[in-house]
Amino acid sequence: MIHPLSDVKSKNIGDGTNIWQFCVVFPDAVIGNNCNICANVIIENEVNVGNSVTVKSGVQLWDGITVEDNVFIGPNATFTNDRYPRSKNPDWIKKGIHLKKGCSVGANSTVLPGVSIGENAMVGAGSVVTRDIPDNEIWAGNPARFIRKVQ
Repeated sequence: MIHPLSDVKSKNIGDGTNIWQFCVVFPDAVIGNNCNICANVIIENEVNVGNSVTVKSGVQLWDGITVEDNVFIGPNATFTNDRYPRSKNPDWIKKGIHLKKGCSVGANSTVLPGVSIGENAMVGAGSVVTRDIPDNEIWAGNPARFIRKVQ
């Protein structure tokens, strides 16, 4: 189901995926099966979203982001793809972000470019992720730090 108030240009949308109102999905974006893309989400061209992913409202997935299966992205989580952003910089270097299978990124978290969040890892709400998070760990804070293993 694609809400009529969304602007979805991609033909690469899996079965059972819902895209709600006021979303923008670029033509080359890939979104898997059984995903829930909530209102006010932007998904750029060089983004690959796996199956059974939830993207809550207010999230932008910029070029270079890979989201594996069963990932949860909380409301207003922020992802970046340029470590040194400047307006109209033709020499910028894109650095992707990799969200591995089953991880969760809490509401209002910020994930810096080039970071990977491990399988089944969890990022606490409001965290700033500046480095890779290993599989099966919970991290939180600013900057995000190891809290404990996932149980």
